[in-house]
Amino acid sequence: MSLSRRDFVIATSVAAGGSALLSACSGGNAGSGGSGGTGPGDGDGGGSAGGGTGGSAGSTTYTGSTVAIGTAADSTGPAPAVAGARTGGTIRGIGPDDFSHLDPQRIYFSWNSTVGNLYIRCLTGYRIAPDGSMKLVGDLATDPGTMSDGGRTWTFTLKDGLMWEDGSALTVDDVRHGIERGFANFTTEGAGYLQTALTGSTDFRAAYKGPYGGEHLDSVVTDAKKRTIAFHLKLARPDLNFTLAMHSYGAVPVALDTKEKYDKDPVSAGPYKLKQHAVDKSMTLTRNPHWDERTDPIRTAYPDSFAFEFGPQALAASDRLIADSGDDRYAVMAYSGVPAERIQNVLTDPALKKRTINGLLTGLYYYAINTRRVPDLKVRQALIHAWPLEQIRQIYGGPSAGDIATTILSPDILGREKFDVYGKLKKPQGDPEAAKKLLKEAGRSGQKIVYAFPQGDNYDKTKVVIENALTKAGFHPVIKPLDSTSYYDQVQQIDNQFDVMWFGWAPDWPTGYTLIQPLFDSGTIANGANNISELKVGWVDTAIKKDVVIADPKQAGKAWAALDRRIMTEEAPIIPETYQRRFYLAGSKVGGALFDPLFSAAVLYKLYAKA
Repeated sequence: MSLSRRDFVIATSVAAGGSALLSACSGGNAGSGGSGGTGPGDGDGGGSAGGGTGGSAGSTTYTGSTVAIGTAADSTGPAPAVAGARTGGTIRGIGPDDFSHLDPQRIYFSWNSTVGNLYIRCLTGYRIAPDGSMKLVGDLATDPGTMSDGGRTWTFTLKDGLMWEDGSALTVDDVRHGIERGFANFTTEGAGYLQTALTGSTDFRAAYKGPYGGEHLDSVVTDAKKRTIAFHLKLARPDLNFTLAMHSYGAVPVALDTKEKYDKDPVSAGPYKLKQHAVDKSMTLTRNPHWDERTDPIRTAYPDSFAFEFGPQALAASDRLIADSGDDRYAVMAYSGVPAERIQNVLTDPALKKRTINGLLTGLYYYAINTRRVPDLKVRQALIHAWPLEQIRQIYGGPSAGDIATTILSPDILGREKFDVYGKLKKPQGDPEAAKKLLKEAGRSGQKIVYAFPQGDNYDKTKVVIENALTKAGFHPVIKPLDSTSYYDQVQQIDNQFDVMWFGWAPDWPTGYTLIQPLFDSGTIANGANNISELKVGWVDTAIKKDVVIADPKQAGKAWAALDRRIMTEEAPIIPETYQRRFYLAGSKVGGALFDPLFSAAVLYKLYAKA
């Protein structure tokens, strides 16, 4: 895909539990594999584990090794009960920002997806167990789908008894409508995976303009009597059933679609519906009486309502939840986690620690090296050796902030293999002598390096240690702080004047494709796109096209892992930084708190209000 995702890769603090999240729709993939946690600080899934009310998925391991495809039986409702849960009351979410979009086809950001789970339903979805393990199941569909023709055709059958909040039937036409709306000119913020596969082109809007002219996609075929919907793809996608779990492909009722206005007042197919929304201040969701738990294998619906408060930053929210008084006893930190200033207070107080959930994020924070401006491989390798990862992590909050990264693929990616080509785990503080040696061999001693980053408290601190480390390694660093609100607009320009740029990315489902293709396919070199390393290498493009159609998940995982190692060894287009950890506090009256391995927040639909 070549569309920008800056709307959900937010350039703010990445301190332990800071307000940044990576991308939105992190999902799962079939089979087993991936890399389990092996201990604190080793860059492979360890770190400080915290207790959690109802579990803390991701606290010592990544989830990818336990993601599986469910069966038709797994796809029936109701969802498994949460131990000790009761019905009633209100759960209160406290977050620094409002939801930027509520229209499914405009959702591609974790915060939006977190609330989207309460009212949006897709053909497939993830059933999350108390230990954080996941199964891909049929949500609207009776099962996770049937693939044929080598991944070019996928067929799904809808369940009986599906309804919208007004009591009208949810049909295959509504599912198709949600797919086709993703081609409209006002839904550009959403994902483009399915659109590209259906048309064979990243410029999919040139092939189809959406459903509002009365035309349907020939490649999406529905049968109302049989309740089936079939996708006939131009590009084979053996993992399309995971793609269809993304909220960008959620169902929308044909009869109730208000086009652009739908973003303000979406229609619910889930257990809750929108009641009130004061932009940037508050939002309330109440029960949808027409949601039938017997059709839903994923969501429970214990609270009578969810009330969100927007504005309080991480520190203020933490202090309120630490105090644990009044309505805040029923509150949970939504989106922003415990900041570095309070993390040690929380981790060293048993009573507070018991009210936390935490987990390792599915993605990767890294520094992109502009290969157009830094074409010499040895110079790029010298930058990796020089980078002061340990000093940076200390600024973020130390080991509790996450694990030092050495690979493109994060540890929960199917088939990911741990390697450390540049010895960063042995010398995380940087290796200036190794860097100097490479610069000398390249005849580039003293080379100027322009480093760009989004302004903010933590990045303003990390720039100092980065500048010192580069100077010590024989570079001439030039530091360029950029306004955080326009940061992505600036670094996602192909003619930018930066050599190294801070960046972050997370997969839409845990396969190598959703990390490597957006970041290193030469087709994603464009203004507003995400290959800001501007890597344009024929063998990389060829490998991506080859690996994406491998039908066997384990074989595909091995192929992506091999490509990861080869890119880092032969091209060195990035400096991996950390696999981030996030801690969230919940009030003493919040039950069922579980870290969401998909969206790196609390699983809202499993929460309940204690008596």
